[in-house]
Amino acid sequence: MPTIRTRLLPVILMACLGRPSGAIEIAKDGVSKVTIVAVKGSSYPDRHAARELKAFLKEVTGADLPIDEEGKAASPRILVGEKSAKLADPNFSTEGLGQEGIVIRNTGEDLLLAGGEPRGTLYAVYTFLEDHVGCRWWAPGASTIPRKPTLQLDKLEVRYVPALEYREPFWESAFNRDWDVRNKVNGTHMPLTGEVGGKQVIAGFVHTFYPLIPPAKYFKDHPDWFSEINGQRKSDDAQLCLSNEEMRKELVKNLKLTLRKNRLATQASVSQNDCAGYCQCPKCKAIDAEEGGPSGSILRFVNAVAADVEKEFPKVSISTLAYQYSQAPPKITKPRDNVVIWLCTMGCSYNLPLETHKRNENFARDLVDWGKIAKRLYIWDYTTNFRHYLFVHPNLRVLGPNIRFFVKHNVTGIFEQGATGTPGAEMMELRAWVLAKLLWDPKLDDNKLIDEFLAGYYGPAGKHVRAYIDTIHDVMQAGKQPLGCYEEPDRKFMNIETLAKGWSHLKDAEAAVAKDPELLQRVKDAQMPVMYAFMIRWADLKKQADEKKVPWPMGDNPQAVLADYKARAAKIGIKRVSEQQTFDKLDEKLKLPK
Repeated sequence: MPTIRTRLLPVILMACLGRPSGAIEIAKDGVSKVTIVAVKGSSYPDRHAARELKAFLKEVTGADLPIDEEGKAASPRILVGEKSAKLADPNFSTEGLGQEGIVIRNTGEDLLLAGGEPRGTLYAVYTFLEDHVGCRWWAPGASTIPRKPTLQLDKLEVRYVPALEYREPFWESAFNRDWDVRNKVNGTHMPLTGEVGGKQVIAGFVHTFYPLIPPAKYFKDHPDWFSEINGQRKSDDAQLCLSNEEMRKELVKNLKLTLRKNRLATQASVSQNDCAGYCQCPKCKAIDAEEGGPSGSILRFVNAVAADVEKEFPKVSISTLAYQYSQAPPKITKPRDNVVIWLCTMGCSYNLPLETHKRNENFARDLVDWGKIAKRLYIWDYTTNFRHYLFVHPNLRVLGPNIRFFVKHNVTGIFEQGATGTPGAEMMELRAWVLAKLLWDPKLDDNKLIDEFLAGYYGPAGKHVRAYIDTIHDVMQAGKQPLGCYEEPDRKFMNIETLAKGWSHLKDAEAAVAKDPELLQRVKDAQMPVMYAFMIRWADLKKQADEKKVPWPMGDNPQAVLADYKARAAKIGIKRVSEQQTFDKLDEKLKLPK
């Protein structure tokens, strides 16, 4: 188990002389009062859940709760998993909970923690530890575990099924098995093993037209399988000819071979390449004209593929993108029940909610329309700046409203793409944790989640980090510029007054935890995006400071600031400055004066 730090949080705990009806006393003065039951025959995830429950309750109470596998322990008990729950309630059933729904409730003197297979019981245990004991897992190695030698809980009655079947906060700090399962995320990139309930596995993920029909293998003999553009068949910056039946049969054959090698797959991607170049041959063109756009030929093709593979792989859905030229849904064709549409927010502005920002009107319309025809609609959302991972990116206030907007229009899965391949991106841990909480329960108050994280992760410095966040976001929202996911740093809202004020708050945060090395390191990490902003805009911001008589906060030697920044980056292992550039390109990107 990672190093655990204790921070003060509101915790729902009761310690009283008498025990009210339905309450369960877990420990008193560090001595166990219950037995954890996970009977033989329980699944691997259920047994892992029992071990996790035992370990964290020992951290909380100091009591070493025994685990009974024979089912012979007398009440009071904590019964983990469906098989164990039936010891107290023979009629207990997880019907209607799907794979991940949870039940937390008292039965007589016992407490039931159970859920759907394979992950529901795990999620019931972690929800119990979070909501009723007060445990928090902020980031790998950073947790809040309260200390309470006497732990008594009032009667509990919880039944919850998550609205989203697919939940992936795609940030570097989220790629940790224990953090993932404890925060109830299940995306295909998460390192989740069968012991912890596995995950949603997508064969190919996205942009799979050419992996399934490689031009190097097929173009010479079958140019008609590829896009016709301006009267010529092409394979460069192009797609497949989706009206070609011979090509579809070959793609289905290749896809089935892939799925036979990947028996864990829950989806298989059949999706457009990451470029334009869709086919304009007469057949494809006629389909798109009838359907109102290129999504028509894509969806007809994907539906046909889904029908072809359904018999052999009834539990595998076929996923495809609604992306850039295919964003708008077709007028006629609807996705089959075993087709998943991944609608992408590319081209939107992320400083105001997608539902209300004028620049996002087309996307909002397409989301609503897809939600009317797709039984399984996923969102691919963008939550970072791919050109400058290390720059300030004030989009925290839209995370909650956007997720709620998606769910309102029948979205069933969300992939939140962030900065990967490197630590050190702005507020990486905060973003990953807040997104994980919102994906599990979109009704949560995102503003309160941010405050909770700041207090737990930064301790006394949290209020100053919050002041920094508010400074940047207030200015961003007051301005009229949109905020994309491929931004250059010459943003009008990133002026000397805003950055200097934000830096002042972060220096106050540093002072607040100066004597705590671990918290100090976290604050220093939080300062790095503002340092990056000053360095990449050095000459311009210095000129603004002189003209507006704003005290310059970075010192006179830009190379000294750069050296400090590089030392911090080395300490936490920053590897990239952008999606495409490694950290050794930093000097070239900044172009600081010597």
